Amino acid sequence: MRADRLLSILLLLQNGGKLNSRQLAEKLEVSERTIVRDMDALSSAGIPVYAERGPLGGWMLAENYRTSLTGMNQEEILSLLLTSYSHLLGEIGIPKRSFEAAYQKLLASSPAPVRQDAEMLSERIHIDGAGWHTSGESFPLLKIVQEAVWGQRKLDISYRKSDSDAANAGAISRRTVHPLGLVAKRNVWYLVAEENGEMKTFRISRITEAAVLEESFQRPNDFSLSGYWEQSTADFKSALPRYPAQIRITERRLARLKRERYAKVLSAEPENGQPGWMRVSIEFHTLDSACEILLACGREAEALHPQELRELIGAEAAAISALYR
Repeated sequence: MRADRLLSILLLLQNGGKLNSRQLAEKLEVSERTIVRDMDALSSAGIPVYAERGPLGGWMLAENYRTSLTGMNQEEILSLLLTSYSHLLGEIGIPKRSFEAAYQKLLASSPAPVRQDAEMLSERIHIDGAGWHTSGESFPLLKIVQEAVWGQRKLDISYRKSDSDAANAGAISRRTVHPLGLVAKRNVWYLVAEENGEMKTFRISRITEAAVLEESFQRPNDFSLSGYWEQSTADFKSALPRYPAQIRITERRLARLKRERYAKVLSAEPENGQPGWMRVSIEFHTLDSACEILLACGREAEALHPQELRELIGAEAAAISALYR
């Protein structure tokens, strides 16, 4: 459509500076004559576009001219720039490049203060949309923590240890940290902060008290919030316990098993003489989680090794059978 092409020309000139007719024609897959007609249309519509003659010439926008979005305030624009999960779009058949193009259009059409705030948001807030379980947690101190992150001011917190830490379960420690960013993992919020020169992650629901201090701090120049979170997540997963096993499973069920959070398929090959079945080497986290996951597969999976896993699943299956007999 011509309207889409005119908008594309406008954004290309706004973001890329001077472009000649040939360059625009190649980018938009039209003829140079069409570009000339489009430029006349833009000029007639009041857009300050003009041509610079000569071998190094091209089409340009008047200095300091930028498109603007009407009907949207700063917070509305920032909310769109922040909450788009581009890495999830491919799963529903939308190419990531479509998101990138839309993002650039929205960013380019925004006033300079909004673009600056969007850059700050990307440095201080990271949304991880991967499918972990929901928690039902509340975050009464999130606004205070957010204030410290946004203002780049030190934060004094009281932090409760996780119940999974048997030696210190429920213990509360007092600390002063440099808050660098917030991460949302589904409906759970985390604070990434520097403490005594070390990067740490704090679950905000376990912060029992928080106070923003007057003192500011210097943000590390090379720190990337999304990069830190990806590495932290990878380190967490690699530190989890591992329970290796051998199973046989239907091809249909194997596709679902590969998406299971607490299982990692190491290898899979067709089961000899049994069409539709696969022999799989797999790592679970624990014996109990392996039992739960394989029981959920019903008759479409069988544990082959180790023997303790076979015996546990057999005992659970027998108990289920007795319950429904």
